[in-house]
Amino acid sequence: MTHPVLALTLGDPAGIGPEIALQLLRAPPAGVRLLVLGSREALARAAARTPDAALPPDVDGPEDLGPGACGLWTHAAPLAALPAHGQVDAAAGAASHAWVQAADLALAGRVAGLVTGPIHKEAWHAAGVRHPGHTEALCERAGAARVLMMLTGGRLRAALATTHVALRRVPDLLERERLTRDLILLSAEVARAFGPDEPRLAVCGLNPHAGEGGLFGREDLDIIAPAVEAARAAGVDAQGPLPADACIPSAAVGGYDAVFAMYHDQALPAVKALGQREGINITLGLPFLRTSVDHGTAFDIAGRGDATDASLRAAVTAARDIAIRRHEFDAKGGAECVSRSTRRVPPPT
Repeated sequence: MTHPVLALTLGDPAGIGPEIALQLLRAPPAGVRLLVLGSREALARAAARTPDAALPPDVDGPEDLGPGACGLWTHAAPLAALPAHGQVDAAAGAASHAWVQAADLALAGRVAGLVTGPIHKEAWHAAGVRHPGHTEALCERAGAARVLMMLTGGRLRAALATTHVALRRVPDLLERERLTRDLILLSAEVARAFGPDEPRLAVCGLNPHAGEGGLFGREDLDIIAPAVEAARAAGVDAQGPLPADACIPSAAVGGYDAVFAMYHDQALPAVKALGQREGINITLGLPFLRTSVDHGTAFDIAGRGDATDASLRAAVTAARDIAIRRHEFDAKGGAECVSRSTRRVPPPT
């Protein structure tokens, strides 16, 4: 695969999405074609504060893009009026949600992957969107049985057993069979996207010191440990449950190929600290590739020209590299191995 085509959504037009997209388009990563989905008016407004900005030409679809080309596809959703910078706006939420429906292009095989700009969850809610974010919306759009959110920063890759839920709900959401399936999925997807073919996974305990033998809670003994054992029986190289303050630093220096954390803030502060503004979000388990920035809409600085495209650039670069590796992996029969591995779950004991 050469010069894969990626669909790039602008995110919420009231935030920094349009300006970081324009920064990226000044010097796009080599070896990729970009189909930008969004509003020409939002890009034009951002161009006023983006030195040497050039708006991409309109195209009718990804098939119009030549090698190394970028184009703007405005057919996904019109934006009747530009929202004020930094304000929650229902119309902006509806537009950013509609642009995410570029997933259909990926499902149809017309693009190699989807890179998403930052959306605002309150704006989605104001627009009547019931999904709390990209991950859930894309999961339903694709009809995926289960997806995992994984963020990367530096050498650290961290997938999450639970995402945007209250901390008090986390223990009740940890189920042995689901954790087993997640570990099998994580192993298969890391192998396909990054290698090695048999990645080493570190599984974080829920409680301090992974429960300290049950002194600090029994979830690690009764739920996580059996899930790890079942995943290992299915051929996954997983270790745990391990104290998060030990295995995450180890993974950050290459001791593991990925970490499986039990809740959102268990691993993501480390990912973002190590990413130095170049962290990215990858959705595992979809039938197509999706990467994203690891930050939000930054309403507080939107429209000032102070935002950086570092995370967006990293997301596009990673999507290009993963698309190429997946193509090579699948050509060798790896795709069927991944499909089989996600079904290979031992029955509960």
